[in-house]
Amino acid sequence: MHRFSSDSHDLGARYDRATAHLDAPLAVVDLAAFDANATDLVRRAHGKPVRVASKSVRCRALLERVLARVGFAGIMSFTLAESLWLARSGFHDVLLAYPSADRAAFAELAGDPKLAAAVTVLVDDVAQLELIDAARGGGRAEIRVCLELDTSFRTGGGRVRVGARRSPLRDPAQLAEFARLVARRPGFKVVGLMAYEGHVAGVGDAVAGRPLFSRSVRVMQAAARKELARRRWEAVRAVRAEAPDLEFVNGGGTGSVQHTAAEAAVTEVAAGSGLYVPRLFDNFRSFSGRPAALFAMPVVRRPGPGVVTVLGGGYPASGVAGPDRLPEPYLPAGLAYDPQEGAGEVQTPLLGAAADRLRIGDKVWFRHAKAGELCERFDALRLVDGDRVVATVPTYRGEGQTFL
Repeated sequence: MHRFSSDSHDLGARYDRATAHLDAPLAVVDLAAFDANATDLVRRAHGKPVRVASKSVRCRALLERVLARVGFAGIMSFTLAESLWLARSGFHDVLLAYPSADRAAFAELAGDPKLAAAVTVLVDDVAQLELIDAARGGGRAEIRVCLELDTSFRTGGGRVRVGARRSPLRDPAQLAEFARLVARRPGFKVVGLMAYEGHVAGVGDAVAGRPLFSRSVRVMQAAARKELARRRWEAVRAVRAEAPDLEFVNGGGTGSVQHTAAEAAVTEVAAGSGLYVPRLFDNFRSFSGRPAALFAMPVVRRPGPGVVTVLGGGYPASGVAGPDRLPEPYLPAGLAYDPQEGAGEVQTPLLGAAADRLRIGDKVWFRHAKAGELCERFDALRLVDGDRVVATVPTYRGEGQTFL
């Protein structure tokens, strides 16, 4: 049974009652769990604002809900088209966390001063600036830019690297030089610095059944945090020398909020997955959350004793392929994939004693491995309060927005 559920039978029964009038497949967000997770993120941020990662939510109504809470400020987006859409929708502080090559969107940004004031784009290469200038199409609005620091941890004389391959800007001197170049280039203004330590924020350090691996992760993360804190401080100081009007320094993620927020150089932290708490975030010692986003698939077959088949369910998460990227059969407790079939696109057999208590048409509840990717499969989220669905809100997909 999942460690966050004190009584999985009661929890499953509550979701079944809430959605008894609805046929599966469907997706829900438990508002009590969502709000409790939001409160915990603010607590761990130690007074620094939490910028919401939209890719982990992908629902405007829930972005609005969390940003209405004290302690949250701004959105971290994942594409430029999404950023413009959110800005037009009334979100006035949108940080694009990845470089873009969307020429049409850059032309729109440069041609609209209101959009340009609301959206900050990420750059780490002169070629990106050249692409933006070539795409302006006559637009003269000043483009707000954020520089990114490579946070990967390197050891063994640089031969071993841990962390995502992101920015080419690693040393404070490199960042300062690039900031100077941007500051001297007409039409751009450096307003932020981002340093996302995914190898700390997104890698669990207490993986069930893997004590040696978990210990090695803890050792690595402790060393990585120490090294990055020093380098991030030096990078901020170097960039401020070239861009004294720097507005923010962003860092962290759900798994590292409290550590990143403790750094004096950081002005805000980012988080999003911690609102939904997908299964990949079960493996952290430093915090625990409540699974808030679930999807249900209907039982459509009973092939034999101890087996049921549900419709669909093959929704793997991005990243290195493996069992941990598959959704988790969550409720009722005690179901598992058939190792010969796994999670199928159109049908998924599930094994376990709980299968014998399920009937045709009953719901099996799953947790996705990641957060926002669930919303690419459903056009609506049913918001559950207690044992009632109190609202149905569209996902990005439900609003016709599929940005990637």
